[in-house]
Amino acid sequence: MELGAFSVSLAVKDIEVSKNFYRHLGFEVVGGNQDQGWLILRNRGHTIGLFQGMFEQNIMTFNPGWDQENQNLDSFTDIRELQKKLKAAGVTLTLEADESTSGPASLTMVDPDGNPILIDQHR
Repeated sequence: MELGAFSVSLAVKDIEVSKNFYRHLGFEVVGGNQDQGWLILRNRGHTIGLFQGMFEQNIMTFNPGWDQENQNLDSFTDIRELQKKLKAAGVTLTLEADESTSGPASLTMVDPDGNPILIDQHR
């Protein structure tokens, strides 16, 4: 199952402090809006998101339609198709994509250890 680009979305207490910390590790801001409480940082093929006040805990994030550099893929498996496969496999979803739509959509689930997973398609 092709899930797209992988990143970790970190729930941070102080986005400025966290941004500066990760910059020391070689991450650079490549997107987001700090005034809105979110930034995307990258160090080569590694991507993390910093989110202040948006999530209660860290989230594993997958983005169908993007490669690891967040560039659009020519072809990819739509989130609605992924959702059908997950449901057929017996995976319980905590948020489902509207299957009557196309384009951007999200779904969420929780792994057996309580770790949240977000699949977030932007196109």
